[in-house]
Amino acid sequence: MKFFLFLLFLFCNSLYPAFSQSNLLESVKKNPSEAKNMCSKFREFNSKGISASSDETIEYVSKKNNLTPVNAEIYSIYVIGLHCPDII
Repeated sequence: MKFFLFLLFLFCNSLYPAFSQSNLLESVKKNPSEAKNMCSKFREFNSKGISASSDETIEYVSKKNNLTPVNAEIYSIYVIGLHCPDII
């Protein structure tokens, strides 16, 4: 029985990143105005020669949305892909 619970625990923890990414995509889809504001900020960074995938930009997204750096990068990719493909 303990072994089964241990396997169940491992399985549930392995699914967490998948649920997290799905929630990030849904938050981008449900908040287009927030995503467009983010696009404006990305354009501002681009005008200064800073890429949307730079550490500085990811740190900004992470702090603004209270996300881990990895999730902030995923969030940025979703925003760019859905709302501002002109961003580099």
